[in-house]
Amino acid sequence: MAARTKPFSAFEWMIAWRYLRAKRAEGGVSVMTWISLIGITLAVFALIVTLAVRAGFREEFVDTILGANPHVTVYTTPRIDAQGQRIEGFADYDALAARIAAVPGVTSAAPMIKGQVMVTDGEATTGAEVFGISLRDLKAIPGVAQSPEAVGNIEDFDTGIALGLGIARDLGVTAGDRVRVISPTGVKTAMGPVARQNAYPVVYVFSAGRWDIDKTRLYMPFAEAQSFFNREGFADEIHVDVVEPEKIDELTLAILAAAGPDALIWTWKDSAGSFLRALDIEDNVMFVILSILVLIASLNIVSGLIMLVKNKGRDIGILRTMGLTEGSVLRIFFICGAFTGVIGTACGVALGMLFALNIDQIMSLVNWLNGSPVWDPSIRNIYLLPAKLQGQDVASAVALSLGLAFVVTIFPARRAARMNPVEALRYE
Repeated sequence: MAARTKPFSAFEWMIAWRYLRAKRAEGGVSVMTWISLIGITLAVFALIVTLAVRAGFREEFVDTILGANPHVTVYTTPRIDAQGQRIEGFADYDALAARIAAVPGVTSAAPMIKGQVMVTDGEATTGAEVFGISLRDLKAIPGVAQSPEAVGNIEDFDTGIALGLGIARDLGVTAGDRVRVISPTGVKTAMGPVARQNAYPVVYVFSAGRWDIDKTRLYMPFAEAQSFFNREGFADEIHVDVVEPEKIDELTLAILAAAGPDALIWTWKDSAGSFLRALDIEDNVMFVILSILVLIASLNIVSGLIMLVKNKGRDIGILRTMGLTEGSVLRIFFICGAFTGVIGTACGVALGMLFALNIDQIMSLVNWLNGSPVWDPSIRNIYLLPAKLQGQDVASAVALSLGLAFVVTIFPARRAARMNPVEALRYE
């Protein structure tokens, strides 16, 4: 009766290691091992890089949205007052903003004037969206007040206007220059509305980190915006920021209650929700596709092990006649396949993490080799390809790769274990 041995004993590891170091006459086994190793490495590398870019892109997208846009916009539809006049916006905007700011979880509430204008420096012209805001509230917008590429002094905002970097580049202006702002619906006269235009000094140029915001955003002092758009005594909207933007749905009812029966709200998730859902769907699809690549790479282990079992048939027969159990034979060949999976996974994780941590330098090299930028911010709205390594993503990639490698290894290992020693030695 065959003696039982301790699972994964030292001699099992020794035999497996000797089998992995194939001799020249068994070069096919060695080649298949290397193919399996490289395939798993590349598959895990691609999976980790994709997960890191996905996480970084989502975080960058959300951060740039929340860094320059309100978490909640409170607005109202046009209505008719007791005198039969059409009213748009809020007349009691200061009191309304104070009530909303008092809601637990709300950090700020700022009255806002909004309008569409044309901006020109006398030669170039571009369109812009005006946000009328106070200096205090402007300084509370992180994407604007904390812009690393800002030019000028935000403290001078009450004496001029602030432009997005994209507008400034289109016009060829910077802080200290003057631009003319033109509103198509400015002054109302007996002959109808006449375009209003004023010249303003540019006191601050900012980059919010989003191409679409930098290309269209113009900030104007609140009182000046009221006068420019004939909105004296009114605010168009109340822009609200909260402590936890991801949990904004929990505060909507409280904000509505504070805003009053005529108010409506629009959250950042309402504006970006469809894009975020598309990202989630894309993430799931990409994970499935790359998981299939990992599976295909892992199946190469099966080919290598089948060749190894065939070449080592005589050795298996001798080991079995010497008393080695089926379990020991199975574990020996399982170690051979699992070892390839473990080393390939470790190499893939190392390469993937190295790539993700140095993605800016790699993209710079790609741009240099291509001769032009390969990342177009006008399409993706953010300026750089971001990457964020997350422990759960790395863990999921490792678990998937090792799990598949271990599972596919079992089948050829069982074939080796069930080999009849008499048949294996018959023709030897």
